Amino acid sequence: MKENIIGRHDEQDLLQQIIEAPESRFVAVYGRRRVGKTYLIREYYEDYIVFQCAGLANSTTQEQLKSFAQTLRRYNPTQAIQPLDWLEAFDLLISYLSDLPQHRKVVFLDELPWMDTPGSNFIAALEHFWNGWASARRDIVLVVCGSATSWMINKLINNHGGLYGRLTDLISLQPFNLYETQLYLESQGIKLSPYEVAECYMILGGIPYYLHYLDSRLSLAQNIDRLMFNPNGPLRNEFDKLYSSLFRESDRYIRVVSTLSKHAYGLSRKQISELTGITSGSGLTTILSNLEACGFLNSQTNYATPKRNSLYRLVDFFSLFHLRFLESSTFHHLANWTSLQRTPYFYTWAGYSYELVTLLHLPQVKASLGISGVLTHTYAWRKQSKADDQRGAQIDLIIDRNDNTVTLCEVKFSEAEYSIDKGYEQELRNKVSAFVQESNKRKSVQLTMVTTFGLTRNSHSGVVQSVVTLEDLLK
Repeated sequence: MKENIIGRHDEQDLLQQIIEAPESRFVAVYGRRRVGKTYLIREYYEDYIVFQCAGLANSTTQEQLKSFAQTLRRYNPTQAIQPLDWLEAFDLLISYLSDLPQHRKVVFLDELPWMDTPGSNFIAALEHFWNGWASARRDIVLVVCGSATSWMINKLINNHGGLYGRLTDLISLQPFNLYETQLYLESQGIKLSPYEVAECYMILGGIPYYLHYLDSRLSLAQNIDRLMFNPNGPLRNEFDKLYSSLFRESDRYIRVVSTLSKHAYGLSRKQISELTGITSGSGLTTILSNLEACGFLNSQTNYATPKRNSLYRLVDFFSLFHLRFLESSTFHHLANWTSLQRTPYFYTWAGYSYELVTLLHLPQVKASLGISGVLTHTYAWRKQSKADDQRGAQIDLIIDRNDNTVTLCEVKFSEAEYSIDKGYEQELRNKVSAFVQESNKRKSVQLTMVTTFGLTRNSHSGVVQSVVTLEDLLK
């Protein structure tokens, strides 16, 4: 493992296998803006990269070709030709690579979607480079990278033309988890308590680029004020930039995300279509698939119901925070995060966000429960109430285990040990009873509390069989 790369163990293992392979490899790396795609490839393959070029945002074909030629000239000063099209540009690259010694060579094309300008025939030229030359050799590793996820998925990963089935490796780079976030902060000299790490994660979402803006001289609340609530803060306008960089017709994606941000317990595909006005056809399918591929959405099947009844939830912390506090008119009178601390608004947001933290740290939850080696499936559960069509009984995380057991996870955010009183004990018992009755499955049912600082043991806590804490999620 590279010492200067935080986490990314699975990705580093794969990159090492690729560089040691006896044949040429075609690798696609995609993920949301600022998640660290370029950094990972540059750092891991720093000793192997023989050509690296990045596409230019909002540029013409001729500007892209000029940039490509200028970059190639830095690697090969004898190359003086200005290519007229992409076929000629890739032929120049082939000439340069052919003259290099026989060793493993990484060609890194970053921000690939920007190179594919209208009418440029870029994809055809890329096909020519890989199918007609690179794939026949044993020494080329072609790494292509891009934040425009819809382009990467539709035009490259799911290509039905000359690149169909040509990708040998695929890396979908996701944000840091809690543990990796803590490691990154420590590497930057930022010392936060576990509680503060969780709060930071629930705001910035484990995005390395966002985390690097934190100033070790300021408190977390002061940092968030400076970055997001200040009109000139570096992350104040990041939300729109984020979606426009990832998706074409980004307004439709924002419409879906904004709608989901108002429904904490998720919406069905039909409900999303009705509330956004986006027809429930292939267009909505593409939007939901791309958002899920980028880690913005999570789809969960309602326990014991067909997959068509899946519920979609917004699980991107940065988007949720922005839509909740920076765009909502409710909070315009509260000009900073410091003013929002310890308010009812804060606790409502923190409670929901901590549920998402738990949902996205299932391996840590299973490890804490001692079932890491047990095959499991996860679900949500909603039971509509006749008196309240919005809530009814609900369980946000169900772990259906292959050892004839179902674990129901009840998540509670608090600033100290959580204490169960008589009323809440009865509520939990009613919820478990309703689940057992509706699921009609002969499995043992166990109730787990996921809290920040554990559970106070009292006369009502016996309803819970196990407890998972923030400390467990940070492992």
